Amino acid sequence: MGRKQHEAARPAGPCLSLIPQSYEDTDDELDLRLPQTENYPTEDALSEAMSAWNAECWEFDERKAAGSVVATEHGCGFATLLVITGPLTGTRWWDGRATCDLIVPLSLDHSGGARPVTFGEWLGRDS
Repeated sequence: MGRKQHEAARPAGPCLSLIPQSYEDTDDELDLRLPQTENYPTEDALSEAMSAWNAECWEFDERKAAGSVVATEHGCGFATLLVITGPLTGTRWWDGRATCDLIVPLSLDHSGGARPVTFGEWLGRDS
């Protein structure tokens, strides 16, 4: 089993160091390189390969939220992000990577496809 927990198309996230469409391609590439037990002669060799793979996955996940800070911590790995640099500066995003590997825009239009809510709009709604 690879890193993905959710097979739905990933919406664009606040990442500024990668083109959001590249998330899925990079995730797929990482999944293909997941160390398999049968490819390692010892548990130590497998453990070493798994540690290197996990470090690479962690670094990639960190790049997904580049340019943002945690604005609200909800516990259990869930957070709301505020983008502070780049073209999406001032917008808020839900970081659901803890369960579904998605970062999705917070929006006042819950029908979907709307632009991310700005910090000012969010603050004005006393959310």
